[in-house]
Amino acid sequence: MKHSAQGTAGTGAGAGTDAAAEAVRIPVQPGAADRARDRAPGGGEPDGPARGEHTHGEPPVSRPRALVRRSSVRGQILDALRSALVTGELRPGGVYSAPVLGERFGVSATPVREAMQQLALEGAVEVVPNRGFRVLERGDRELAELAEVRALIEVPVWLRLARTVPAEHWAELRPLAEATVRAASSGCPATYAEADRAFHRAVLALAGNEQLVRIAGDVHRRAQWPPAGSPSVRGRADLVADAHQHTALLDALIAGDPDAVRALVGDHFTVTS
Repeated sequence: MKHSAQGTAGTGAGAGTDAAAEAVRIPVQPGAADRARDRAPGGGEPDGPARGEHTHGEPPVSRPRALVRRSSVRGQILDALRSALVTGELRPGGVYSAPVLGERFGVSATPVREAMQQLALEGAVEVVPNRGFRVLERGDRELAELAEVRALIEVPVWLRLARTVPAEHWAELRPLAEATVRAASSGCPATYAEADRAFHRAVLALAGNEQLVRIAGDVHRRAQWPPAGSPSVRGRADLVADAHQHTALLDALIAGDPDAVRALVGDHFTVTS
């Protein structure tokens, strides 16, 4: 299979991300108007409209069974929101307020708002004054452009590393490649997205260029968000085929077969629409 323009997050989440993402179901929120909220004294930050976010008319949200841990709350929420982008739980065009999402996570609005502001910097959402954050609608052309950028960055690096990295170093990446196959077999796009990024990150790290790893990782994550109007995220069969390309690439790299590596790398990064 080929990398589609959609990709497959993201989220720098790992096992903790998957658990947080599974526990979180993002509520769909209608248009907003003012609604006052009260909180018991000493309860910390008010739950009411923060920084102009109106929450009137939003459906009540039950607390999750397991609240996120208080340590590194912002990071956990950011990971879970990134996963929700990949799975489509945060739907393109939807507007979400920090107070309501905070109720869903069992935290105040502040760490949710901070996580959403990070997603805004990454180009996933935009601020909607007095309402919250809107998930940006991305077309096939934008995703195809991101996939092309990924190919321009990664393909030359893979081919250079194929000539310079010893077979034993490639063999060390076998567990990561096999992890992508297991993640793909689960059928969860968010789980696969994280495993996929981890494998590619490890390969690029062999180049010894931290800026390359950072920039390529950012483009990879953005390429994994599904486009607006897509009927579904990538299916299990597509994910499994993509993951098996990782193990096939490692086999060719360990065997020192440059022709096979060139063909497999080209196929893995082919831009499709």
